[in-house]
Amino acid sequence: MISLHWEKYFQHVCQKYNRLYKLQMPKVTPHVCRHTYCSNMARSGISVKTLQYLMGHSDISVTLNVYTHLGLADAKREIAQIEQKEQRKIRVKKSRNTAKVANL
Repeated sequence: MISLHWEKYFQHVCQKYNRLYKLQMPKVTPHVCRHTYCSNMARSGISVKTLQYLMGHSDISVTLNVYTHLGLADAKREIAQIEQKEQRKIRVKKSRNTAKVANL
């Protein structure tokens, strides 16, 4: 199949869905799916170089600046994850110190 076939297939699926349901589906193309894939993989924490390879880009700036769409919510989520990891480290360190004192 060539990309035109996939575009027509996506168009047909969207039209069929929109005839059946009140909530309309926006136009979806294989290229939109490519952007979504790249953004979702970046959110999952995959390494940037691996993502560049999977996307087939020779320049990493294309992967990061064109195909990866992350926003404020993504930044907040990632910072919260970092804070949780730091809190876990502190708890582990405290429990180790408590165990050392108990053994003395």
